[in-house]
Amino acid sequence: MSDTLKGRGASSNPPGRFERHTTEVVDDGWYADETPTSIATSVEPDHAKSIITTNDSPDVPFEQSINAYRGCEHGCTYCVSGDTVVLMGNNRTRAIADLRVGDEIYGTVRRGSYLRYSKTRVLDHWSVVKPGHRITLADGTELIASGDHRFLTDRGWKFVAGTMGASDIQRPYLTTNNKLMGTGAFATAPQGGTDYRRGYLCGLIRGDALIGSYSYVRPGRAHGDQHQFRLALCDFEALERAQQWLVDLGIGTQRFQFSLGSANRRPMMAIRTHARMHVESIRMMIAWPSVPSREWCAGFLGGIFDAEGSFSRGILRISNTDPANISRICDSLQVLGFDYRVEHMNGVDTKPIVVVRLTGGLREHLRFFHSVEPAITRKMDIAGQAVKSEAELGVASIERLPGAMRLYDITTGTGDFIANGVVSHNCYARPSHAYMGLSPGLDFETRLFYKEEAPQLLEAELARPNYVCKPIALGTNTDPYQPVERRLRVTRSILEVFARCRHPVTIVTKGALILRDLDLLADLARDNLVNVALSVTTLDAELKRTLEPRAASPQARLRAVRELVGAGVPTGVMVAPVIPALTDHELESIVEAAAEAGASWAAYVVLRLPYEVKDLFREWLARHYPDRARHVMSIVQSLRGGRDNDPRFGSRMRGTGPFAQLLHARFELACRRHGLGRGRVLPLQTGHFRPPRPRSDQLTLDL
Repeated sequence: MSDTLKGRGASSNPPGRFERHTTEVVDDGWYADETPTSIATSVEPDHAKSIITTNDSPDVPFEQSINAYRGCEHGCTYCVSGDTVVLMGNNRTRAIADLRVGDEIYGTVRRGSYLRYSKTRVLDHWSVVKPGHRITLADGTELIASGDHRFLTDRGWKFVAGTMGASDIQRPYLTTNNKLMGTGAFATAPQGGTDYRRGYLCGLIRGDALIGSYSYVRPGRAHGDQHQFRLALCDFEALERAQQWLVDLGIGTQRFQFSLGSANRRPMMAIRTHARMHVESIRMMIAWPSVPSREWCAGFLGGIFDAEGSFSRGILRISNTDPANISRICDSLQVLGFDYRVEHMNGVDTKPIVVVRLTGGLREHLRFFHSVEPAITRKMDIAGQAVKSEAELGVASIERLPGAMRLYDITTGTGDFIANGVVSHNCYARPSHAYMGLSPGLDFETRLFYKEEAPQLLEAELARPNYVCKPIALGTNTDPYQPVERRLRVTRSILEVFARCRHPVTIVTKGALILRDLDLLADLARDNLVNVALSVTTLDAELKRTLEPRAASPQARLRAVRELVGAGVPTGVMVAPVIPALTDHELESIVEAAAEAGASWAAYVVLRLPYEVKDLFREWLARHYPDRARHVMSIVQSLRGGRDNDPRFGSRMRGTGPFAQLLHARFELACRRHGLGRGRVLPLQTGHFRPPRPRSDQLTLDL
């Protein structure tokens, strides 16, 4: 099949995740100097509800963007509300808006017959503004997510909404017949006030500390009274918490090394005091309250769990030999609404051990951890637990919310995360086609969707009273100058709105078709309202035909740079992507050619291989460059910390390691030699902006 698909980047259609739909096949239009034979392109309208997308990624130089098309004929996102709580790797929770790249959280992986919880890292974090939906579950949990977001259900991954706007693109979606999969709703953490802290110290000290007063004869002394408090632990988290909270209560202690570690035993640290006043204060503090509050009960359970509790193989238990402690454990569990079992075991020296075992499975175990907040994180590890729960996670209702809101998403190592107690998917140009029931392979190149109502949507958003004028980027996800743009003119209609409203815009493209709009661009340039970047990957026309088979030739792109500059349009060149052992040797040549064409600046981006793209690129390498495929990928992985992709802010565009440093040095030297600014673009003007007038016959109050 791959031998017959000339003019396309992908050679196959990796299985789409969802059911296909039919489209009308139309002529795709083409550049006169680039006319390879190829399978036809199908085009459909995408009746979007909004057009401007915002982002706050720190290493992306734009805050607003517009993508006129979905899919890209050149061949070469999910969101939830910011207050959505995510399960962290230490079993605490944190709002998704507050997550940062590198944070450890829980996702899932498949091992054997079960999907299991697994720790992973946040690799990327961003936000967009788009319409939201409220999903209410049977247990009362509310989830706020975009229609494009997916949740894991008892019947597989399902989108929140079933269609993309009015274009009727069907895909699996949530209904009230679905049950979501996950841990169940997260419990509310204790407030952490004085009652909670006293309860925690009571549980920890009664469970694991030595406290006593002794009298004996001491020559030369009136009495031989000795007072002692000592708490020794191998888990420093609990020890540090206890020492600090004792200080807050006016009780000072000293820390010391209690025992050294060995091959079979961890080292232990301890705190102690011999001051009579402090020891007596501790005794008073750990006295049983006559009517314990709910917060005291939560603290007591957190402390006694740190001292005597364990959690392994899905079993949570607290063991002790003191009947008073066992009685208080059971009473506190009842106050917090937990079910439990009491088991009796034979202890050392005939002293019986009583085990209190929490029932209810992972749902209740997590509720326990969140409700009582132990300090020792190793005791709360749920990695390896199967994704199954008795929680009431059936979908009760789905409601589309009015307007648009800021929604957040993350990229993780496992491709998912646990949000508000349910398994939530995350993902972004080729992979986004899979979200529409299509393949990220050939479908991405041959089945396009265009924003039919783009100018009307744009005018409506620019006319909003609270709109703040900032440059908008065209071409951030897919190229705004697709071959079909010759006929559909969506990008031109957007530029016409910008010209009328005097709104700043930046453009990134591979297409020489941009010269068609030179009149609009020159007009915008006169007020410093536009900046253009032509992407040049290679100067080798033959390599271009396999790498970007339906994009304009390198020579056509450089001609476009020359004509844009001649018309007064600020223009630069993006050397992107730089492919190690394939195009990186052209870095200096492309910079030189850009300078000769009149470009005022240059920048570069190292090859990125997110999601399904990594498999398509490997397939392309094996087909076109089998002799160097392994070498190319070995360098790519050296740039990405041993992986195919590393989307972390600060490194995702340039890579890390010796090869990345060499590329950077070569690029800097080439730009200096040819007098190009290294990615420096003058700020565009926003002061000329005038909002579009409402389309109405009603008179305005303008004077």
